[in-house]
Amino acid sequence: MIETKGLSKSFGGIQALSNCTLSLKGHAITGLIGPNGSGKTTLFNLITGFLPPDSGEIYFKGKRIDGRLPHEVASAGIVRTFQLTRVLPKMTVLDNMLIACPRQTGETLSSLFFHSNTIRVEENQNRKRALELIEWVGLSHLKDQWAGNLSYGQQKLLELARALMANPTMILLDEPTAGINPIMIQTMMELILKMKEWGMIFFIIEHNMDVIIELCEWIFVLDNGEKIAEGKPKEIQQNPRVIEAYLGV
Repeated sequence: MIETKGLSKSFGGIQALSNCTLSLKGHAITGLIGPNGSGKTTLFNLITGFLPPDSGEIYFKGKRIDGRLPHEVASAGIVRTFQLTRVLPKMTVLDNMLIACPRQTGETLSSLFFHSNTIRVEENQNRKRALELIEWVGLSHLKDQWAGNLSYGQQKLLELARALMANPTMILLDEPTAGINPIMIQTMMELILKMKEWGMIFFIIEHNMDVIIELCEWIFVLDNGEKIAEGKPKEIQQNPRVIEAYLGV
């Protein structure tokens, strides 16, 4: 799905990512791990257009996407969540969902005059889907609550459901289980596995190794901005370079 070639990014004198080349092929859930500051979120930001690369290339389904804006990357089929939740706090849970719908007819001024019936049908369809997804993640009783009033774990669930509203091909999850309790972690994992059954493709940053080992079929490891290993979970657990990066021994 995603392929990067020689991807590099620096901030002043700090090299956040250096000549990163990796290829996500044939795996429904791929993990990305590494110590703090290893470049994981920077890589996600480059892939999704939130940052431009200094050098290198990014491909999605064989088409080059580096240099595209975030909404263009999303339109191509890649959506993401963030390390810290980014719900719209003064909008309801339901409205947070509805705003994520792509290519809505009512977004253009002229359509309000010439396609009002189409807009009405489309909005009803979007609302129905939003309510179904809200119920699926267990937030239906909170659909009319301000998103900012939800607990942190509930906001994580809302972001996952909102990502689905965009009808993506692939979802990038940046630490989906960080800061939530063990019961919510289990819920999040079950939802991801269910989405995998639906055909969804994931690229996941996660510090919780139990989550990574249980979910992922293939894992990439970054350290100091460089890819130091890749392989199946058992291979990564036994890799000396990975152990050294995490333990410093």
